[in-house]
Amino acid sequence: MNIILFGPPGAGKGTQSKYLVNKLNNFQVSTGDILREEIKKNSIIGQQIKKNMNEGKFVSDEIVNELIEKIINDTQKKDKLIFDGYPRSLSQAKYLDLLLDKSGQKIDHIFFLNVNKDIIIERIEKRKILENRADDNTETILKRYDTYMETTRPVLEFYSQNPNFHEINGTQEIDQITKEIEAFINV
Repeated sequence: MNIILFGPPGAGKGTQSKYLVNKLNNFQVSTGDILREEIKKNSIIGQQIKKNMNEGKFVSDEIVNELIEKIINDTQKKDKLIFDGYPRSLSQAKYLDLLLDKSGQKIDHIFFLNVNKDIIIERIEKRKILENRADDNTETILKRYDTYMETTRPVLEFYSQNPNFHEINGTQEIDQITKEIEAFINV
C-alpha cells in the first residue's frame, strides 16, 4: 500500500508516517529527512538545499524528483511507501504519478492534514526544543508555511478529485488523527 501524507510544516506528517511505517511494515519517504541527509553529506546538492531551506524556500522539483525516483525504483520498497511531505507542487504530483505508473504502482490513499498557522507555530516551537532541529525557527517556519500554502494549493486541488483523498483535521490529538487514518486504510 502506497500512501501520501501532506500538509504544512509541523502538521504531524512525520508522526503519522512513522506510525504507519511500523503498522504496515512500509518505508517512510520523508523529503525533509532525505534533504537533511544530503546536507549532512555536504555535497553540491546538499549545499544548495541548505541555502534554500535557510531562506525559507523549497528545494527545486528537479532535485527532489531525482532523489525520489531512486526510492520508487527500489524493488524492495514496491507498494510499501509512505510519502511524508512529497509531493509539494503540482509538477511533483504529476511526476510521482508518472514514476509510479512506470513501476506498476499506484497511490492507495492520500491524506491532507489541515492545520492553521497558529497551531503550526505552537508545534514548531515545541519541536525545536525537543528535536533541536536547525530548520525550526519561527521566521523560517512562517516563510515555509506561506510558501507551502501557495505552492501546495494546486496539489490539494489535484488530489481532492481522487476518490482516495481524505482531508483530516490536523488540530486534533495525535491518537484521534491516527484513528481516522486507520479507519480509511482498514487496519
